Amino acid sequence: MIPVWNRLSSLIRKEFIQIIRDPRTLAMTFIMPIVMMFLLGYAATNDVRNIALVVLDQDQTPASRRLIDAYRVADYFTIAQPVGSEDELRDLIDRNVARAGLIIPPGYGRDLAGWQSAEVAFILDGSDPTVASTALAAAQLIGQSLSTQTSIERMEARGQTVITQQPIDVRTIVWFNPGLISSYYMVPAMIGIILQYLTTMLTATSIVRERERGTIEQLIVTPLRSWELILGKLIPYVLIAFLNTIEVLTIGVVLFHVPINGDLLLLLTLTALFLVTTLGIGLLISSIANTQQEAMLTTMFTLLPSIFLSGFFFPLAAMPIWLQIVSYAIPLRYFLIIVRGIVLKGVGLSAIWPEVVALAIFAFVVMSAAVRRFRKSLD
Repeated sequence: MIPVWNRLSSLIRKEFIQIIRDPRTLAMTFIMPIVMMFLLGYAATNDVRNIALVVLDQDQTPASRRLIDAYRVADYFTIAQPVGSEDELRDLIDRNVARAGLIIPPGYGRDLAGWQSAEVAFILDGSDPTVASTALAAAQLIGQSLSTQTSIERMEARGQTVITQQPIDVRTIVWFNPGLISSYYMVPAMIGIILQYLTTMLTATSIVRERERGTIEQLIVTPLRSWELILGKLIPYVLIAFLNTIEVLTIGVVLFHVPINGDLLLLLTLTALFLVTTLGIGLLISSIANTQQEAMLTTMFTLLPSIFLSGFFFPLAAMPIWLQIVSYAIPLRYFLIIVRGIVLKGVGLSAIWPEVVALAIFAFVVMSAAVRRFRKSLD
């Protein structure tokens, strides 16, 4: 009788041989933990700095410039650009050029010089509660600090020992999500995550399953042309993806009370554009993977950077600059800006056209490469 260890060692050796014969899956099992630790270490942070701030200075006095400098020297804000009107300020916030706006009214310097209380408005984009909460606290803190400093100067000038009133009153106004409700921010983004995962995984595994079962050869010998075969395989998943989109939106509105402030038809149209990219990724994976397990692992591998570097969980403003640059290569980044802009801000195509153009370029490049490689694999 063969000893237990000999039988067991033979089985272990066989399993190692099978693992080594699948180098892609083996490499992915070692690379994925490195990527996860890398992303979690650098991208998983809510410590937001350098929030883009636009300034509408209607006073143009040394006092107003002193207030602007107080926000400029703080580590929390970066002055994006000055604006000439409230409409221009709103447009920059709508287009995500800025996350906050400071409005200094006429007469601000005169009120301070006249020992009166001067009010300024601080506008916050509440569509991202994490960034907005940080900006809200920082704006109030900076305003209170400058107000206290001005009060001390007044007391010294008058010889007083008691502060009668705060000279500067920073009135904060939160747009789009006044309650800073996190579900308003997360639910629309779930559309992008669900669509990318489902369409990529279903497309990749479906085609690989056909190859494993040998039925792909039966399809090849039919009168179907290659583009007809590709289209026939993709259309069902497009329909499923649209049903998923409607399902998520319905749940968001009914259960989480997420308001849809924009054009629903525009949202669905741009969702179709995003689907071209995700289906292209699925096709690429199907042309590379040999087994369904390998296809699923590859899908997860492509999903990880999208989750961490798209602004889904963690604000991009909190990430290192080099990671923010890398995030421009993530198609989901542009779709999340689009879907959050339409759902929460109610913006139109004029505010999100740069993201639409970027997404269209991604869709064309990815789908073209996927179709070309898939046709080659069929041949």
